[in-house]
Amino acid sequence: MRRSVLMSVCAAACLFVTGPALAQATAATTQAASAAPQPFTYTDMLVANRLSDPRVSPDGRQVVYAVRATDMEANRGVSSLFIQDLTGEGEARRLAISDGGANTARWGSDGALYFLSGRSGSSQVWKTDATGATATQVTNLPLDVNAYRLSPDASKVAVSLAVYPGCADLACSVARGEAAAARTSTGQVYDRMFVRHWDTWNDGTQNHLFVVATDGSGDPVWITRGFDGDTPSKPFGDENEFAFTPQSDAVVFSAREAGRTEPWSTDFDLYRTNGLTGDGFTNLTEDNPAWDTGPVFSPDGRTLAYRAMARPGFEADRWQIVLMDVATGARREIAADWDCSADSLQWSADGRTLYVTAGDVGQTRLFSIDAARGAVVPITGPGHVSAFDQTPSGFVFAMDSLTSPSELYVKTFPGRELPRRITDVNPQLAQRAFGEAEQFSFPGWNNEIVHGYVIKPAGYVEGRQYPVAFLIHGGPQSSFGNAWSYRWNAMTYAGAGYAVVMIDFHGSTGYGQGFTDSISQHWGDRPLEDLQKGWDFAQERYPFLDGDNACALGASYGGYMVNWIAGRWNDEFKCLVNHDGIFDTFAMGYSTEELWFTEWDNGGTPYDQPEAYQRFNPANHVANWSDPMLVIQGDRDFRVPTTQSLSTFTALQRRGIESRLVVFPDENHWVLKPQNSLQWHNEVFGWLDRHLQPQD
Repeated sequence: MRRSVLMSVCAAACLFVTGPALAQATAATTQAASAAPQPFTYTDMLVANRLSDPRVSPDGRQVVYAVRATDMEANRGVSSLFIQDLTGEGEARRLAISDGGANTARWGSDGALYFLSGRSGSSQVWKTDATGATATQVTNLPLDVNAYRLSPDASKVAVSLAVYPGCADLACSVARGEAAAARTSTGQVYDRMFVRHWDTWNDGTQNHLFVVATDGSGDPVWITRGFDGDTPSKPFGDENEFAFTPQSDAVVFSAREAGRTEPWSTDFDLYRTNGLTGDGFTNLTEDNPAWDTGPVFSPDGRTLAYRAMARPGFEADRWQIVLMDVATGARREIAADWDCSADSLQWSADGRTLYVTAGDVGQTRLFSIDAARGAVVPITGPGHVSAFDQTPSGFVFAMDSLTSPSELYVKTFPGRELPRRITDVNPQLAQRAFGEAEQFSFPGWNNEIVHGYVIKPAGYVEGRQYPVAFLIHGGPQSSFGNAWSYRWNAMTYAGAGYAVVMIDFHGSTGYGQGFTDSISQHWGDRPLEDLQKGWDFAQERYPFLDGDNACALGASYGGYMVNWIAGRWNDEFKCLVNHDGIFDTFAMGYSTEELWFTEWDNGGTPYDQPEAYQRFNPANHVANWSDPMLVIQGDRDFRVPTTQSLSTFTALQRRGIESRLVVFPDENHWVLKPQNSLQWHNEVFGWLDRHLQPQD
């Protein structure tokens, strides 16, 4: 039996280092002295700069990173590359090459800075020096480069291109694409799934890898020719799914075979190309029917580290860390007793340590793992580490929190000092007031410890009560955590005068794999019990919460839970907000594109396990619905198709319940365009303002 009390989920392998309250975390923005700072609002969030992707120069003296600004008038994001001295001295400098478009900056061992740009009319690999003044084109391919990886000796670059796999060369793919665009008929014919995936209908192309010499010599070599599948994977794969060998003589890539089983399979394997001549490849992990990905070679080339899952068909399984002996193929898992799931891997320069990010009781920390003994040590404390790179003396990492968007910090390897911030990409936020955030815990389902968050409104006044935004996360195997978001940002509600309560119910990540597993086949009972108990606990502990004046909001699984609450916990909230939520779990099993998700969480297919799909089906409880609901849907959402939200709205209207439907024809599961996001927030906050009593 699981222990009912969760301490640190890493306690079996490392010492959990407690930190200060979230409001005092090192990732929090220090507000400048001001007589009356204005509350942070969603309009502030929408135009805030977004830092990402730090990359340290080979000499360890500088870091290049991306900053995305939002052009509301043009309704798009604009990315630029900046360079910063790692001592923190001097100002960060925007590289001039950004004017022509620049993203995905990567240092080569030759000291050059490589990047992607569309300045030539298509996305190609370019390079510059540390001054970033001028750019030289590296690839000149007839198709867009969607991802790339430099070889260790910087003589080659592996690029991913969307090609027709039945073609013999790139010219054929270009010709087929032009012919498809010139067709006057519009009918699409399919003989197998995926018919559509995420937000795109299948056009017959696949992502494949080609190798190009960085000096421009020779023709591109199709090194994954003959493989039926995408590298990197769609829709979110990147260069972390493939890597050159240390000798620059082969590529290891992660891929899943296409075909009839692809929509319900998570069997990604690692393949090694037979050289760089396009002469085939060898499956390195054929015996594991679950997910293998993220290959990284040790500096001496003798060991391949990668992340692996154990259970086929389960996308939220724990990511184990596996070491493979390159010469013999022998494998072993390290830190097997560490009940955390590795999000990323880097080797230390001496090959003795792996550095890993992982969720840990609401934080996302950077850890070190001894490659020989498996001992795990946390390096960072409170906050969400989204990316990191090594310096000669330690690390530079991007970190955010509930109260601060991402900034860059530096820290030494052995040092116990707090991370030192070296960037300030949003100085205007020093003049904004944020709510105070606190993590709490309570006995939830099965009397097991569940964690949640409460956030006071900006400008909180002791003794007053405030209306509440009760936020429910999606996934469902995910977590709110001590992290910043540009879609469901708790601070925007606090800035609007609402208190916020968020519960990491059973099924959430970062609290041990058993906790994550517990939601499968239990969508409607265990999480709902946690939400109910957490809501009661929060109201009792925090008297500033006006429990009679609250609205529940959620997206995806959170939207499912909003529909479930409408029928099984009705009259608790004054209003509900449902974004891309599931209305009919049975129909969802036949209409979503990634079938492994619904089939794992319901124990099989809808025709084999119909009772399981109906057990927690919101559609079966519409007769109990009474709460006003705002329903929002992206019409290009193929994960939770539009029919789910239309059904929700139809049920509400047919029952005469106050309701409103907002549809974005050009958005997917997320609302990404700036003007659409602005409208989304206007609708959501307008709904809350309409139904919740304002502050005194």
